[in-house]
Amino acid sequence: MASILETYFTSLRGKHIVVLGLGVSNRPLVRLLLRYGCSVTGCDKTPREKLDAELLELEKLGCKLQVGESYLDDLSADLVFRTPGMHPGNPALEGLRQNGAEVTSEMEIFFELCPCRILAVTGSDGKTTTTTLISEILKAAGKTVWLGGNIGTPLLPKLDDMKATDYAVVELSSFQLMDMHRSPSVAVVTNLAPNHLDVHKDMEEYVEAKKNIFRFQSETDSLILNADNAITAKLRGNGTTQFFSRQGEGYIHLRGTVIYRGETPVLDTRDIVIPGVHNIENYMAAIGAVEGLASDEVIRKVAREFGGVEHRIELVRVKDGVKFYNDSIASSPSRTIAGLNSFDQKVLLIAGGYDKHIPYDVLGPVVCAKVKKLYVNGATAQQIRQAVENAPQYSPGNPEIIDCADFTDATYRAAADAKEGDVVLMSPASAAFDQFKNFMVRGDYFKKLIKEL
Repeated sequence: MASILETYFTSLRGKHIVVLGLGVSNRPLVRLLLRYGCSVTGCDKTPREKLDAELLELEKLGCKLQVGESYLDDLSADLVFRTPGMHPGNPALEGLRQNGAEVTSEMEIFFELCPCRILAVTGSDGKTTTTTLISEILKAAGKTVWLGGNIGTPLLPKLDDMKATDYAVVELSSFQLMDMHRSPSVAVVTNLAPNHLDVHKDMEEYVEAKKNIFRFQSETDSLILNADNAITAKLRGNGTTQFFSRQGEGYIHLRGTVIYRGETPVLDTRDIVIPGVHNIENYMAAIGAVEGLASDEVIRKVAREFGGVEHRIELVRVKDGVKFYNDSIASSPSRTIAGLNSFDQKVLLIAGGYDKHIPYDVLGPVVCAKVKKLYVNGATAQQIRQAVENAPQYSPGNPEIIDCADFTDATYRAAADAKEGDVVLMSPASAAFDQFKNFMVRGDYFKKLIKEL
C-alpha cells in the first residue's frame, strides 16, 4: 500500500512545479519533489554567488534554479509552492494564477495530508513558548508529538512516520495562515497587536490572516482565546470557544497565585520556572489547549521543570555579578514590554533593528519605568528614542539613551557600563533583518559576544 507521501507526490509527476523561496521550510519540499520524479524550478532572490552548498546540491539533483533580482521573471507552472514570507497578492503569484497555476504552500499540504490530530497556535506574542508548552505537556503525558510549523523542523517530510494516534503541535505565522483553507482541531490565539505591517497592507489584513487558524473549524473543534486582549476578546469560533484571563473572568483564570480551569485549581503560578507574567498567560493558553489530553499533575510537573525556549529571556551568562539575557525573539514593542516586566529592577536595555512599520509609542512609558540605560541601534533606533523621549514620564537622562553604531557596538557598550547586580537585557523590539538573517542568528551572535567577554 502506498504511503501518504508517495500517493501525493506521485500524483504530481508530469506537472511543472515552481517553489518560490528556498529557505528552511521549502528545501525538504524540493528534495521530496525531486525524489518522486517531479520537474522542479526553485526560485530565490539570493544571487548565485551567495548560494550555499545545500542549494547547489539541490541543483545537482535536478532542481532548476532561478535566482537573483530576476527570480520572479517569466515564470509558468502547473503548481506553485509559496514561501511563507511572500504575500499571496504578490504580482508574480497573481500572474501565475491567471495563467492557470494552482498556488499552495508546504503548510497547506501538511494540513491536507496529516493523519493525526493538529493543535495550532498563533498570535502576536507568546506563540512559540505556548506551542512549546503544549508539546512538552503532551509528551509528558505519554503522547507521541510532532512539533513544527513556524518553529522547529518542517513536518511535511515526516508524514509517513506519523500515526493517527499521534499529535502535531504547530506554530503558525500570519504569513503561513494568509491563504490557508484548513484549520486545526484545537486553535489558540495568544493575543493580537500591530505586527508585520511591512508586509501586510494594514492591521485588518493581519487580523484576517490570523482568523484562518479557526475560520475552517467544525462544530466539534475548539478555540482558545485571550479575554484580556481587545482584539481576541471579540473573536468567536465555529465550535467551542474558551477564554483565558489573567486580569478578569475566563474559563481559565487567575485567583491569587493559582490558575483555575472552571472551578478546578490547576497550577500555582509560583511553580512556574520561567519568569514573567506573560508566561502565566502562556500557561493558561496551553492549559486550555490540552484539556482532556493531559492531567493537571502533568501540567504541574512541566511547570516545575520547563526552563524556557532559546532566545526568549534566556540567561546567557553571569559575569562579575552582571546577568546577561538574550530576548532576541522580541521583534515587536509588546514583546519587549513583556520582557521588561519580567524583572523587578531597572535594566540596561539593548534595542533596535529592522523596521516593520509598526508604532513604538507604547514602548516609551515602559522603558521610562523599567530601564536605566537604553542602547539603541539599527533602523528603528531613532523611532525607539523618540517614543521614550515623548513619553510623559521621561526626563533628560532618565533613562540615559545611547546611540550606537550597530548591534555589536551596543552590546559592548552595555557590557562595559554594567556594574555588579545589574541586568543587561537584549530585547530589540524590532526584527533582525537590517543586520542579521533572522532573530536566531542575532541571538546566537549576542551569546557569542557575551561569552567572549
